[in-house]
Amino acid sequence: MRPLYTLILCLALFGCKDKIVKSDLNFITGYWEIEKVTLPDGSKKEYPVNTSIDYMEVNNLMGFRKKVQPKFNGTYDTSNDAELFTIYERDGVFFMNYKTELSEWQEKIVSLSKNNLSLKSEDNITYHYKRFEPININ
Repeated sequence: MRPLYTLILCLALFGCKDKIVKSDLNFITGYWEIEKVTLPDGSKKEYPVNTSIDYMEVNNLMGFRKKVQPKFNGTYDTSNDAELFTIYERDGVFFMNYKTELSEWQEKIVSLSKNNLSLKSEDNITYHYKRFEPININ
């Protein structure tokens, strides 16, 4: 009887992962700060402070990402470069497909909520982001 309880507990723990649905994709729009990176070997690199953050905007499964530098007055210095992407779903999983003049790649949306975003690259590197909280010392 004990193995049955163990099996049920494991299914409950691992089977309750929240699936990303299309309406969740609205959470992507906003400012995101990289928190840590998980490398293919499982090792992690933490990023306690970031001088640049990502601004992403999504509308109808199309969007862009650009680097911005937050300033202490609550504004941002923005680059003129933007990476355009489209979002598509395959087998219940969402992907961001990027295309620039120089390259094309995709990232799998591993997890997404109002305050957290995880993207996995084609190189099996997972980028963990948290919603950026602006600093304003005025």
